[in-house]
Amino acid sequence: MRVLGIESTAHTASVGVIDETARVVASATDMYRPEQGGIHPREAANHHADLFPDLLETALSQSGTDVSDIEAIAFSQGPGLGPCLRAGATVARMLSLTWGRPLIPVNHCVAHLEIARVLSGFDDPVLLYASGGNTQVVAYAHGRYRVLGETLDIGVGNFLDKLALGMGASFPGGPAIERWAREGRHVHDLPYSVHGMDVSFSGLLTAAKTLQARGVSKEDLSLSVESHAYAMLCEVAERAIAHLGARELVLGGGVACNQRLRRMVEEMARARGVRTFAPPPSLCVDNGAMIAWTGILAKGAGQEIDVSRSGVLPRQRTDQVEATWRVRTRSAVSPE
Repeated sequence: MRVLGIESTAHTASVGVIDETARVVASATDMYRPEQGGIHPREAANHHADLFPDLLETALSQSGTDVSDIEAIAFSQGPGLGPCLRAGATVARMLSLTWGRPLIPVNHCVAHLEIARVLSGFDDPVLLYASGGNTQVVAYAHGRYRVLGETLDIGVGNFLDKLALGMGASFPGGPAIERWAREGRHVHDLPYSVHGMDVSFSGLLTAAKTLQARGVSKEDLSLSVESHAYAMLCEVAERAIAHLGARELVLGGGVACNQRLRRMVEEMARARGVRTFAPPPSLCVDNGAMIAWTGILAKGAGQEIDVSRSGVLPRQRTDQVEATWRVRTRSAVSPE
């Protein structure tokens, strides 16, 4: 079986093809990069609409896949920016109708978890999901993925972008923060905002901007920010592991490309005797292959929808999706 996946939740337009063994047959991706500032949803959507024909052609060419080999079309239904989601959904509907293939809706956050789960070989991992728009700790229980903790305001990637843009970097800002942090020598005190299982980054952003205004170098500021923000993520992930008695942890989302975060998570997991896994960067960032893989799982569970019911869901939560492809004999999380 081969499924084609379309990703368009935010700044990235991507078309991926994957088979039933989770082999990425093709992946064609292009990122919208604003000339200044952050993402402009309508401009990003226009970028996606312009690029999808070429991305589709590239993906099919890379894979050597004929249309007859594609058994379903999966698309990111939510969460995300409405105009961007609609750009991808429109392409998915067109392909479904033109090729006569089933249409499979996919939750973007669940897709990050499922691609990490299959690549790791783990059966029931906790997910630390760190991206621009989302920051969550997630585990499966009773037919759904449950959010055990999350950001109370902005995602960790959004936080890094805002800070980096204020220091002269271009979007996305995370790679610049990571590069500067490698040259940092001093960790300054910043707010450490963990509230039970949740985290908050708005106060950290304000405090970091204050230090910048006082003349703290971008290298030291980046090191300080990474040290505090990633320690917060490690703490809530460790608490989730302890609560569940989990033995496996996976990372997902664009911020999971960061090497300091990976090392900190690995150190925490090793201390607890927990196995951990992070996908390669190309499958941590938004991509069509993860949408296609989750589409394969959802198709096997009969989660096909008619085009008339394929409206996008910009505010769809991870825990609103029925993960009926999962089978478990035990669950440590109580149902809602």
